[in-house]
Amino acid sequence: MPIAHNPLSVEVSLPRQDVALLTVEGYLDVDTATEFQHHLANQLHHGRRHFLLDLSEVPFMDSSGMNIILRVYQEARALPGSVHIISPTPAVQRILDLTGVSITVPVSQSVEEALALVDRQPEQPENEDG
Repeated sequence: MPIAHNPLSVEVSLPRQDVALLTVEGYLDVDTATEFQHHLANQLHHGRRHFLLDLSEVPFMDSSGMNIILRVYQEARALPGSVHIISPTPAVQRILDLTGVSITVPVSQSVEEALALVDRQPEQPENEDG
């Protein structure tokens, strides 16, 4: 009998016009990663440049979830923008640390802390020559 786990729930709010806060609840794995990717792609499409990913209610994340976080991180940096992970559970923090994702993607303990990091990021003009 397969083990049932929580379906993924993603709630999107906009603390600022160019900042999307995605509050994720449930397992972020191969079965739910496509839904998470869809929410991020939708926010990119609507012009968001900064992504705050609240993972405080994610008990488990596999490489599928990590790959999506790294992909949106690369896309956001090119805008220029940013990605911030907020309050990961201990199990998710361990995965982020073991894989080095927490070195690349900033981890904050609150939305306010992540927004302060967004404010400190220098605005860079887009590179037009190339």
